[in-house]
Amino acid sequence: MTASRILRLSLTHFRNYRAASLETASNVVVLVGANGAGKTNCLEAISFLSPGRGLRRATLEDVADNQGDGSWAVSATVEGELGLSTLGTGIDAPASEGASSPRRCRIDREPVPSATAFADYLRMVWLTPAMDGLFMGAASERRRFFDRLVLAIDSDHSSRVSALDRALRSRNRLLEDRNFDPHWCEAIERETAELAVAVAAQRGQTLQRLAATLAARGSQSPFPSALIALDGWMENALLTETATAVEDRYREILREGRLKDAAAGRTLNGPHLTDLQVVYAPKNMPARDASTGEQKALLIGLVLAHANLVAEMTGITPLLLLDEVVAHLDPNRRGALFTELAKLGAQVWLTGADPAAFANMGVDADIFDVDGGRVTRRA
Repeated sequence: MTASRILRLSLTHFRNYRAASLETASNVVVLVGANGAGKTNCLEAISFLSPGRGLRRATLEDVADNQGDGSWAVSATVEGELGLSTLGTGIDAPASEGASSPRRCRIDREPVPSATAFADYLRMVWLTPAMDGLFMGAASERRRFFDRLVLAIDSDHSSRVSALDRALRSRNRLLEDRNFDPHWCEAIERETAELAVAVAAQRGQTLQRLAATLAARGSQSPFPSALIALDGWMENALLTETATAVEDRYREILREGRLKDAAAGRTLNGPHLTDLQVVYAPKNMPARDASTGEQKALLIGLVLAHANLVAEMTGITPLLLLDEVVAHLDPNRRGALFTELAKLGAQVWLTGADPAAFANMGVDADIFDVDGGRVTRRA
């Protein structure tokens, strides 16, 4: 098993970093600083070295330094399955005011079509404070969270989800016209059904494997186990039926639902509405009914189990980005987290405002002070 590690990270005009770089030598990297210093910005920059829109789901323009010309760049020297490589991404300065620039991705200074290519060199999993309300929030947030878990295993999943969204939008626009061409609508629905089945199938397979990983952890872990399921008929149907049968059924559902979908202005059935159901196993109750502390511990357990699954399925131990996680744990559970991370063998990037929270990690760590876009190694 090979672990993904960042040995050197460079940021240029990214958020509050005009120009910053740091070098690491250990499996644990700690960023310490006051709120607003730029710790999360650094993790977000790393997250752009993976498919998708990063851990904040920001637009490409939003992450540019507001004092710069609109361009930004993130570069990292990575050690992994393929040896040493340099990954880079960013955008050029817009050609004119209001214009947008395409995202550029490079591996060893050679252009690649998209960030999907980074998955051969670097896998990553993250946990941020924004996820704390996951079990209480909307189904769309849990669905997006789970799709991110799938993406860490299958680097093409994000492009399929995006293609499905585009197909659904195309169908919705067509249905707005009462005199739409039924042949054209049928063609769009055929494409939509194919994409829907592909998305649902990968979700279902990932859920089965993740559920097994969580069950194997059982009560031995200090972080509570979870029972998980997908509330989506297509994902569940694909466990016992052929993809062709499910695809045919969904095309029929779309065809019969045209009038209702047209009236609603959206497609009322499909995997774009799937929800992730999570049960707090020790008390056999829905995660939304657990206490705030229990939900936090449950979320950490989910992420740790997922990291193990990524390593098992891809052969690459993923990088972990844990933003402000230890501050909300009692000393015993904090120590348990450090132990679990050491067992995983991953490179872990942690942030926090209080250096004392990292005093008893039990391992050597690279600790950096972050202050106003400057990163300095602590002696």
